Amino acid sequence: MIIMKNQVKRCLVLMALLLPLCAFAAEPNEVKGYQDYRSKLIADQTRPIYHLISPEGGAHVADPNFAFFWKGKYHLFFIGGSGYAHVSSLDLVHWRWHPNFQGPLCSGGIIVNKDGRPMLISTSAWENGKPVLFTALDDELDTWSQPIPIEVKVQPGQDVSKMVCWDPEIWVDGDTTYAVQGVFPLEVGKEATLMKSTDQKNWEYVGLFMSREMPDVQRNAEVARKNEDVSCPNFFKIGDPADKSWAGKWMLLCISHIRGCRYYLGDWKNEQFVPEFHARMNWSLSEGMKDGDHGGEFFAPESLLAPDGRRVMWAWLFAMSHKRISETWHEAMSLPRELSLPKDGVLRIKPLKELEQLRHSPICEKDIVVESGATNRLKNVSGDTIEIMATIKQGDASRYGVRLLCDKENGNGLDLVVEPGAKSIKLGSTTAPFELKRGEDIQLRIFVDRSIVEVFVNDRQAMVKQHAYAPGDVGLCLFSEGGKMEVRELKAWTMAASNPW
Repeated sequence: MIIMKNQVKRCLVLMALLLPLCAFAAEPNEVKGYQDYRSKLIADQTRPIYHLISPEGGAHVADPNFAFFWKGKYHLFFIGGSGYAHVSSLDLVHWRWHPNFQGPLCSGGIIVNKDGRPMLISTSAWENGKPVLFTALDDELDTWSQPIPIEVKVQPGQDVSKMVCWDPEIWVDGDTTYAVQGVFPLEVGKEATLMKSTDQKNWEYVGLFMSREMPDVQRNAEVARKNEDVSCPNFFKIGDPADKSWAGKWMLLCISHIRGCRYYLGDWKNEQFVPEFHARMNWSLSEGMKDGDHGGEFFAPESLLAPDGRRVMWAWLFAMSHKRISETWHEAMSLPRELSLPKDGVLRIKPLKELEQLRHSPICEKDIVVESGATNRLKNVSGDTIEIMATIKQGDASRYGVRLLCDKENGNGLDLVVEPGAKSIKLGSTTAPFELKRGEDIQLRIFVDRSIVEVFVNDRQAMVKQHAYAPGDVGLCLFSEGGKMEVRELKAWTMAASNPW
């Protein structure tokens, strides 16, 4: 971590030295235009400072793809306005922008091929919708080969009527490379299918990827927009990096276009995924969306395996939302999340540990009591770019929580509400299931980044919300109903910017 920090500091110092030289070489009008534009971004008090967003005003930020650790750097691509945007990082927090990759603009996956080079798979309109392979030609992943279309060999008697070419994912198991092709959005009668290759050149059709569908997934409606599809698939083995005795499970991280991000846990047996469990990561549509629309607040996931064994994921926030808070930014990438699966089989979801390097100006308060019906405004904790960590004793209150970004009268904020009786947690208008164990404290990790709020609860649940607020509405209140709330400890930090403006 110390090495990473020093590398980042050296990069920032180098950028500070080079920027004046670049300005000196530019024409005066170009320099003034850049300065005016930069000033406009800095002046926008809704623009997130530590979520990954486009440096261009209002530029489209969509599906993250091809997340990969290569030669000491983390790489992430995402669908932008022109090809795939490409960023790299030493620490998953501070990002460097690369030239766009002019790929086919469909979600896909990435592996190291048999020649030891990064190779990605996608679906190309240039090749009549066939899956295609690209190979990296340099270690910065800036230059790629021409696409090589995959021809899938079908054996006599195999039924391919449910197969479509859509959002392929690729992985290696032993000497065999597998690729799953997702289901075309909202199409009735199609299913995810599997193909394989032993040389990554000759491919054969295997069959249906999943052995069954789970009961809470809608796939049998006659109306297309009532069906859930399998898009943006990401398939990998997951366990607990700290527990070598636990073999773990296989995880399919994906979306359905009408319900957003979701995941399956199960086994990989006889060249087929056998799902045993299904759950959601998205709990409502983006603002302005209606049932059947394409979108969600947490959408289009992607993940990578870090060198230390952690599984790190991102998602596209506010996919296709009609809500536009500012002209200088639209959608964003979520904060990176660490996923793990211990022996109890319950997925753990934590904020990325490296985010802690952004903390400064710590504040800690202990033994706060909020009486039933009261709203307590904290005097020492406020802000719109903060992290909050609160440990709350499980008590008798029927409804309690935190109001964020509230005005001087403690109104117009975004409420984070725990409702033990309903076994739920609410963030604004969005409700997610959450059940406390007997006698368990509730631990809230809250990240406020201007108008984006992300919440992590006991490492077992996570939520995100977009919230429009007025400049100066930065208050933080605690409230309780139906009993008192006892906060054992509340810590807060102001968060530094990670976006290069």
